[in-house]
Amino acid sequence: MEFTIAKSDLVRELNLSQGVVEKRTTIPILSNVLIEAADGRIVLTATDLELGIRCTCPAEIKKPGSGTVPAKRLLDYVRLLPDAEVNVKFGDNHWVNLVCGRSRSRIAGMSRESYPELPEMSDVIAEIPATMLASMISQTIFAISNEESRFTLNGALMVMKPDALILVATDGHRLALVERPVNFGLGTSYRALLPRKAMAEIQKLAGDAGAGANLQFSSTDNHLFCQIGGRLLLSRKLTGNFPDYERVLPREQPNQVVLQKDEFRATIERVAQFSDERSHAVRMKISPGEIKVFSSLSDTGEGEDTLASDYAGPSVEIGFNAVYMLDFLRAAPEEQVAFLFKDGAAAGEMRPYGENVDYKYRYIIMPMRI
Repeated sequence: MEFTIAKSDLVRELNLSQGVVEKRTTIPILSNVLIEAADGRIVLTATDLELGIRCTCPAEIKKPGSGTVPAKRLLDYVRLLPDAEVNVKFGDNHWVNLVCGRSRSRIAGMSRESYPELPEMSDVIAEIPATMLASMISQTIFAISNEESRFTLNGALMVMKPDALILVATDGHRLALVERPVNFGLGTSYRALLPRKAMAEIQKLAGDAGAGANLQFSSTDNHLFCQIGGRLLLSRKLTGNFPDYERVLPREQPNQVVLQKDEFRATIERVAQFSDERSHAVRMKISPGEIKVFSSLSDTGEGEDTLASDYAGPSVEIGFNAVYMLDFLRAAPEEQVAFLFKDGAAAGEMRPYGENVDYKYRYIIMPMRI
């Protein structure tokens, strides 16, 4: 196999495969990227057996064929080459020769025969605006559980309704739900569990594709497929049942206070400096006209900030995990947020606030005993 390709094209596609390539593996071939050359283009494939990505880009094919080469070493080297065309030639012994200007190198590859075959994409179920889905992922991915034993919570639930797309993530202590209007034209609803790693890769692909790109989504019994332009991401499905999130959503929250997001975020960040390193607990005392946020550690110190508000309801004191609150405040794009609550023992809720909020974004946080 031999081909010539622009350095910038090769670096861009190799970059997108790095999040998928298995870095700590007992199967050496999985740390390699499969390169296939034919019909005026090359196809780069990477997988860790749970997630796979297939990228294509134009190239001058001198001799079609296929082979594998260590993905990180190839990217690290090609990135340092001058901006010119790179000639890539695979030898019969699986070594790869690279020539770019006056630079020459050889990298030991491996036989393509032992590289796992990835399934082909099935019929498209729906098309989703890629930047919209990436935005929804950024507003929910932080609420996914990190506990591997709770495997059904190691991803987010995606629900496609005929006229809306919903993404829900929870770790049992908090829940993030975002819903945006989309006309899918589906006859029935479709549900799938998106693994966290696949969500992160969708964000990267959407960011590289730019505004206006659509994601084509399809599914088989074992895999999910997401295609954006010439790039295909596939992921094994998470098995099991996601919790009934609608039962978790509070039905009665009579009290609400509206806050400037950046001011509230800065307050939490300052006060959280004096919170416990494990619990990150801070207390909020909500009174008519003001909100007092404070925390203390017996051997370190204490912090307290006061925010003015238009709140006129009963005084309530609630404890929350500061990290959980900051995750939402960093993800919400609006300038104002609404904090809704019932009392000191019930879950609190945060939402974007404003006349121009044309989508639903709810963030539920369980209170802490302090």
